[in-house]
Order: sequence, then C-alpha cells, then structure tokens
Amino acid sequence: MSSYWYSLAGGLLIGLSAALLLLLNGRIAGISGIIGRLLGGDHLPANGAFLIGLILGPLVFKVFFGHAPDVTITEPWPLLIVAGLLVGFGTRLGSGCTSGHGVLGLARLSPRSFAAVVTFLIAGILTVFLLRKFGL
Repeated sequence: MSSYWYSLAGGLLIGLSAALLLLLNGRIAGISGIIGRLLGGDHLPANGAFLIGLILGPLVFKVFFGHAPDVTITEPWPLLIVAGLLVGFGTRLGSGCTSGHGVLGLARLSPRSFAAVVTFLIAGILTVFLLRKFGL
C-alpha cells in the first residue's frame, strides 16, 4: 500500500474522530485542550478515551497492516525538549494547538484559527530555514 493511502486514511480518521467529538460532546479535538482538561479533571471519560486512542493508534495499525509505522528521530534529545517546550508555550499563547485550530478551527471558518495556523506555518518555515541555513 502506498504511503499516500496511509496518510489519507489517517487524515480521514482524524477528521472523523474530531467531528464525532464535536457532535457528541460539543468539544474541540485539540490535543492541548484535551490534555489540559484531563489535567484539570474535566470530562475525564471522553478526554481519556481520545488520549488512549491516540496512544493505541500505532498498535492498531500494526494489527491491521502487520508492521508498525516507521518513525525515525535524528535530532538530539535536548533540542527536542526545547522544541517541545516552545510548542507548549506557543500553544498556550495561541489558545490551542495545530490540531484544534487546523482541523476544527479552519473547518468552522474561525478567523482566530486561521491566524493561528498561518502563524504556526510561518514559524515552522522559519525554523526549518534557520536550522538548514545555520545548521543549528
């Protein structure tokens, strides 16, 4: 199976799960909001089920396709930790993450989500440019 089909199937499943969470619970499926609500003790069953589904996704993939998805991490751990902290700071600053703004916010034609996604993309492009230009 082509990797494009995996990406298409993954995108469809993300969209389906986000739409179901919005329709059934009235909640946005942004992972930062889900983890924030879990830590705050809000909507434990729905948020917990969503998070468990994210964690079990690769195992389900392995059961259906006979192998786990290939994941290769080549960057050093300190850089990944700093990057993760910056993403977390940006998520709080932007009132949501890429999944919430990008998947559901854009689908709901939210101007705030459009601004957030454009900002995320510009920051990502600049980061890649700086990393490749200066070898950081």
